[in-house]
Amino acid sequence: MPKFHENFLLGRLKLRQLRLLTAIADEGTVLKGSQALNIAQPAATKSIKELEDALGVQLFERSSRGVTPTDFGAVMIKHGKLILAQLRHAGEELQSLEEGLSGRVHVGTLLAASTSLLPRALARLRERRPGIAVTVAEGTIDRLMPGLRTGDIDVVLGRLPEYREREGLKQDVLYLDTVSIMVRAGHPLTQRAALTLADLVDQAWVMPPTQTSLRRQIDQAFRHEDLEPPLDVIESVSILTNHALLMSTDMVAAMPHQVGIGQAGLVALPVTLEGASSRIGATTHANVELSAAAAYFMDVVHEVAAEIRSELGQDQPASAEGDTRRQTK
Repeated sequence: MPKFHENFLLGRLKLRQLRLLTAIADEGTVLKGSQALNIAQPAATKSIKELEDALGVQLFERSSRGVTPTDFGAVMIKHGKLILAQLRHAGEELQSLEEGLSGRVHVGTLLAASTSLLPRALARLRERRPGIAVTVAEGTIDRLMPGLRTGDIDVVLGRLPEYREREGLKQDVLYLDTVSIMVRAGHPLTQRAALTLADLVDQAWVMPPTQTSLRRQIDQAFRHEDLEPPLDVIESVSILTNHALLMSTDMVAAMPHQVGIGQAGLVALPVTLEGASSRIGATTHANVELSAAAAYFMDVVHEVAAEIRSELGQDQPASAEGDTRRQTK
């Protein structure tokens, strides 16, 4: 039997040690981790040492600057966060049974879901289930997916990640969105006839970061026309910042169509970015069941997505990879 079998771990792990382990990893030092849990530092140090002795492995590398998880520590922290997240979900479901559907949903949102899908879903959720609290974190895939994998985030809405980023995740395509080139109303380019992508290469641009799949599609659209992608670029996924830049300058921006048309004072240029389109959907952890509150939220998200598909004249996407919906009364 392998050394680290289930009974071995059950006989040696304590939940308070998992909480301390994850707190120290989040804070970077034993002192800050112990303070976050209101534990004395000597007691925290002793608890981690006892855990390391029980497992027979070192969990942290110590230095004058703090602590860094070892490979063993990283594995324990990853699974510890998932265990604690599931316990949190269990508590929320027990509370829901006692008081009616309540709980908290942690949502990560990418740019493509921030102006239409998510706000509409949140407004409807609040009308139907005001007892469900929602925390929203906005960012890029590389910032949100680690939280999804550790259970800190229940679902990420927006442009679905590429194949190489899907391991351990479950995707549900909600609708398809194109990419538009947006400028302020009255921009000099709106007066030009027969615009082409070549006319825009030397413009000042607002674009998503280079590491995003959307940016790669945009750059490829230029290369498809035998053009080099623009060099004068500000990289930003902040809706407020992007809107302010476009309204106060003659910059142009490439963004999901649903995002662009939802911002006052902006218009789309009649130029096509060939091949630049988005599968907008929900990404959840493949091996973690949604809490009752998160499952109800996803039911609402699917309702809103169906309305958006109808507005766009789309059928149910055939490429959906699983369905996160669960019947919740």
